[in-house]
Amino acid sequence: MPIRPYLDADQAAVVALWEACELTRAWNPPAGDIALLRASGHGEILLAEEGGAVVGSVMVGHDGHRGWVYYLAADPARRGAGIGRDLMAAAEQWLRARGVRKLELMVRKSNAGVVAFYEHLGYETEPVVVLSRWLDGTTR
Repeated sequence: MPIRPYLDADQAAVVALWEACELTRAWNPPAGDIALLRASGHGEILLAEEGGAVVGSVMVGHDGHRGWVYYLAADPARRGAGIGRDLMAAAEQWLRARGVRKLELMVRKSNAGVVAFYEHLGYETEPVVVLSRWLDGTTR
């Protein structure tokens, strides 16, 4: 499956995909996440296409220390076709090409199916706790 970098013209299709996959949250407007990533110079959104349509995405970037993945999405009608696996391989390659040695990602505890997907790809649960603080006054 062809995988390519995101273009500005892809925004509506990508946001629609993320919404179809229930990845969006009111406190994280997707257009803002896309804009912040693209302005950072430290990340990319990679897209899977089929018949000219966006059927998958992954947001990949690094913080100068570790690589991170967000918004891995596969069209719900095409799940099980290897889109997620191919996008994760592309994200890993993107990071390797930049000398990043470790990739990390976060999955909500309630999303056991996604945890199983990543474990199948060889990812391991780390013994860490994620802490956060909203710096812009956002509340959930």
